[in-house]
Amino acid sequence: MASRGYFFVLLHAFVYVALATSALSQLTPNYYDYSCPKALSTIKSVVEAAVKKEYRMGASLLRLHFHDCFVNGCDGSVLLDSTSSIDSEKNARANFQSARGFEVVDKIKEAVDEACGKPVVSCADILAVAARDSVVALGGSTWDVKLGRRDSTTASREAADANIPAPNFNLSQLITNFKNHGLDEKDLVVLSGGHNIGYARCVSFRDHMYNDSNIDPSFAQQLKYICPRNGSDSNLSPLDQTAAHFDKAYFSDLVHKKGLLHSDQELFNGGSTDALVKQYSNDVEAFNEDFANSMIKMGNIQPLTGNRGEIRVNCRKVN
Repeated sequence: MASRGYFFVLLHAFVYVALATSALSQLTPNYYDYSCPKALSTIKSVVEAAVKKEYRMGASLLRLHFHDCFVNGCDGSVLLDSTSSIDSEKNARANFQSARGFEVVDKIKEAVDEACGKPVVSCADILAVAARDSVVALGGSTWDVKLGRRDSTTASREAADANIPAPNFNLSQLITNFKNHGLDEKDLVVLSGGHNIGYARCVSFRDHMYNDSNIDPSFAQQLKYICPRNGSDSNLSPLDQTAAHFDKAYFSDLVHKKGLLHSDQELFNGGSTDALVKQYSNDVEAFNEDFANSMIKMGNIQPLTGNRGEIRVNCRKVN
C-alpha cells in the first residue's frame, strides 16, 4: 500500500510538472497585461505612423512576420544581422534586397522598451503585433494576437532558403510547404490573401508574365512596361489592383487571371483551391474572419516560450 501511495504521489507530481510546462508554452493575448500594460498601444502607434508615412510598409511588416514564422518557428530569427556565428536570414533568396521594415521594428523596440521601463517584449511578439496592426491600418479587421514568444539566439539562411515558399511554386509545392508548417489548404489560400497589399519585384513575376499561359493577355502587356525581359529586376508592381487597402481584390484578380505571381495564380488554375478563391472573391467578411484565424494559427508555429530563447535588447543581435 505504501508503494502504491508513493506511485500516486509521483504520478501527481508528474501531472503537475506536465501541466506547468504546458502552461509555460501557452501563448495568450493577455501576456503583457501586468508586465507592460502599454506594450500593445505603443506598438500600434509606431506602426500607424510608419504606414501613414508609407502605406507599403504595412505589407512589409506583415511579410516579416510570415518569413519569420516559416523558418524554425515564430522566434524573431529573421531580424538577426550576420555575425561570425550567424548566417543571417536577411541574405536568403526570399529576403535579400526584398525584405524590409527592419528600421521600423527597431523604432518599435526602442519605444516599447521605454514604455515598459526595460526589455520585456520580445522581438518575435513585436513582429506578430506589428503584422496585425499593419492589416488594421490598411482597412482590414483585427484579431487578438497571442503573445509570450521569446527570441531565438540563432538564425539560418539555409533554413530560410528551404522553407519560405518561392514565387515560382506550383499548387502541389505550395500545399506541401504549408502542410510542413502545420497549415492546411485553407490556410494557404487565406494567408496568400495577404498579397492584397504591397508590391513585388519584377524578378519575382517575370517568368509568369512572359512564359505562363494562365495570365490575362492585356494584364501581361501592361506589366511589360514595368518588367522587360532583361534587367530592371527591382522595378515594382502592386500585388493587386488596390495595394494600399486590405480587401478582397486579390481574389477577384485571380478569378480574372490577373495574379501577379505564378504562385498566386496557381491558387485559381483548375485545382483544389479554386472554390475557396471564388468564395473569398465574393465575400470579404468570410475572408477577414478566416484570415484572422489563420494568422493566429501561423503565429503559433513552434514559438520559444518559458526558459527557451531570450528577450533581446536589440532585435538585430543576440544579447
